[in-house]
Amino acid sequence: MESEYITHNFAPVFDSHSRILMLGTMPSPKSRENGFYYGHPRNRFWKVISDLCGEPLPVTKEDKTALLLSHRIAVWDVLAGCDIRGADDSSIRNPKANDMGIILSCADICAVFATGTKAYQLYQKHCFPKTGIEAALLPSTSPANCRTSYEELKKAYAVILEHL
Repeated sequence: MESEYITHNFAPVFDSHSRILMLGTMPSPKSRENGFYYGHPRNRFWKVISDLCGEPLPVTKEDKTALLLSHRIAVWDVLAGCDIRGADDSSIRNPKANDMGIILSCADICAVFATGTKAYQLYQKHCFPKTGIEAALLPSTSPANCRTSYEELKKAYAVILEHL
């Protein structure tokens, strides 16, 4: 598979009440196809978040947005664009970061979480110098991260509850 330049094609989810910001790297092909975050059917992000918040698993974009906003969670991606092969974060070249000021100027974000190592590395390099807000690294919920069990993910992600 060849690398191609991909531009992030949907807006961040947040409002003025958002308290935490959860950042992925870049939408996967399946997420771009679905037009929303963590769109692969085997990605465990929505199950983890809904279980931690004591809510039913959201199915539609509207349900997912409502879940996030009702629990003061903002979601976006570190990158606005990059060269990438499929969903392979390790293939990322020529990254262009999103302007985190779009969210930070409107919401009282008290914690930033990167949902995977590459998102964390890119945030630290391209965003942290501008935001001054350290990101905490969480394990990826991607199906590619099969070595982390659902229970381990849920335990790691429970740290977000301290800020909601």
